[in-house]
Amino acid sequence: MAVKNAFYAQSGGVTAVINATACGVLETARLHADKIGKVYAGRNGIIGALTEDLIDTSHESVEAITALRHTPAGAFGSCRYKLKSIEENRAQYERLIEVFAAHNIGYFFYNGGGDSQDTAHKVSQLSEKMGYPLTCIGIPKTVDNDLPFTDNCPGFGSVAKYVAVSIREAGFDVASMALTSTKVFILEVMGRHAGWIAAAGGLAAEQAGDPPHLILLPEIALDQEKFLAKVQESVNNYGYCAIVVSEGVKNSAGKFLADAGLKDAFGHTQLGGVAPVIANLIKSKLGLKYHWAVADYLQRAARHIASRVDVEQAYALGKAAVEFAMSGKNAVMPIVIRTNDSPYQWHIGEVKLAEVANVEKTMPADFISEDGFGITDKCRRYLLPLIQGEDYPPYKNGLPQYVKLKNIGVPKKLHTQFKI
Repeated sequence: MAVKNAFYAQSGGVTAVINATACGVLETARLHADKIGKVYAGRNGIIGALTEDLIDTSHESVEAITALRHTPAGAFGSCRYKLKSIEENRAQYERLIEVFAAHNIGYFFYNGGGDSQDTAHKVSQLSEKMGYPLTCIGIPKTVDNDLPFTDNCPGFGSVAKYVAVSIREAGFDVASMALTSTKVFILEVMGRHAGWIAAAGGLAAEQAGDPPHLILLPEIALDQEKFLAKVQESVNNYGYCAIVVSEGVKNSAGKFLADAGLKDAFGHTQLGGVAPVIANLIKSKLGLKYHWAVADYLQRAARHIASRVDVEQAYALGKAAVEFAMSGKNAVMPIVIRTNDSPYQWHIGEVKLAEVANVEKTMPADFISEDGFGITDKCRRYLLPLIQGEDYPPYKNGLPQYVKLKNIGVPKKLHTQFKI
């Protein structure tokens, strides 16, 4: 078999462990020099392929690649750029094939969420139609934990751990001052349509009275009267109320409470912050003093408190992607298959890209408490294994030490340019 180069790209919002997946891809690819020549990374994700802005990872030392395992964010840059359907813009996909052909790329590893898996699937289809041999493997990644088939998504376990820890610690703070100061604390977390991250905050509540006292999920329309009554009840019973709210919470009409009236690059509604909306509701209706915080990028960048399980799975899925390609598999995505809750046991499986593309997994009804403001024991059994273990990065002078790659570019071979 002729040696072919590989292309790896990171897509969408980055995570605390997406670089651990990159580490798995690169370290494993270097073990297969008989089939894989060089691994090129797309600078700023798929845009790097379209603009022929490729990074030659062979310039990176073994030590630098290993350090990716404990470094957050996207080492090669990522992007929010959704390719249209082949029928709408065939030129985009033909451009990808043109770039791959120019650089002898025979393997395409795309690390991202549902939109990314859709792209990998479409590229696989077009390469077949055009007669260009290309092995396409999708690699799951999303803090939202909303990809189907896989037990969970790399990035989620670490965000879940961060949110559970944060609401527990903030709860101690608010409880200390509640008599004379803040009565309500609201933590806004990510989750547009799926409430997995907000639900993870519920892990902090191990007994009655523990924060969070309420969780607001996108799957449950907000009933203002019931919500306000629960807030007042918590303040009456415990002296304060700690709330975790998902950014995608909707009203009874199905409209996002935080709808900013804008769209992002994927065509999704851009949300303007739900925490202050909830805070103002509490202030106007109950007259209680409040504070709110938005976890925002902090939740997905917090590698210092990453879940060891999450790191291990992220690496394993990157490794499996290369091994799948080496064994002749194509148009598939490696997934995590759970075989036991306690002790948590799992192994790597696979699913066809055609089945996973653009399918969103939301919270099942039996994971949400009857009143809609909490999680069930079944949900807790699912979530708890995913936040287990610590995997601290090395520290120096009190700060975590992360790697910055050289990211040396590959000379362009095509004369045509592509506008984004």
